[in-house]
This record gives sequence, C-alpha cells and structure tokens, in this order.
Amino acid sequence: MSRDSPALAGAPAESLAALSGLGQRLRAHRVQRGQTVQEMAQRLLCSPATYRALESGKPGTSLGILAHALWLLGQLESLAQVAPLDTGFAAAAAGKRVRRKAGQPAAGTITERERDF
Repeated sequence: MSRDSPALAGAPAESLAALSGLGQRLRAHRVQRGQTVQEMAQRLLCSPATYRALESGKPGTSLGILAHALWLLGQLESLAQVAPLDTGFAAAAAGKRVRRKAGQPAAGTITERERDF
C-alpha cells in the first residue's frame, strides 16, 4: 500500500494507537537484546528506514516484515493471539464441517450490505 492510500488515511485513531504500542514493544525487545536498528534491518533484509517505520507503528509497513521481526525476537507465538478464532471458526479451521441452514452465508462472511457504509 502506498503512503497516500485511502485505507491508511482513514484508519481510526484506536488502530493507529495499537500499532504505535506494538512498535514500542518491538523496540523494547530489540533494546533488551542489545541490537541496533541497523543490525535488525540487516537481519530482516530490509532498510533501516523500514525497520524504524515498523517500530514507529507506521500502518504501511509490511506484515511480512512484522512477522519476521517477531520471529527474530522470539515473539512469533504472540502473532497467534492477534485474532483468535471462536469455537465455530476453530472447528472449520481444523477441517471439520460446520452445518448451517441452506442459503445462509458461512460464519464470518461479510455481506454486501455490510460492505456499504
């Protein structure tokens, strides 16, 4: 996504604050390990500016770089807690069939009515 993306420009303050907090936690883990921004960027195969953007909570930073950074810092398991599935979704994710009434969309499906805001 580009810096001028309407999706990023319209991000709610709460989501931007959450990203900022995540960046602060990443920075704390990096500092605790005694690593510099340049060392982390080199290990992530990205530029120092990109890594700084991640630590700053910039919403346009790659999710892949975030996952890689969490792995390098030994925090990858925390990514599984980002959007935990409820029981119905967990059963579907495990490959089990979930019954629903005919004509009903799958649980979690966004309808056209919900897209129009």
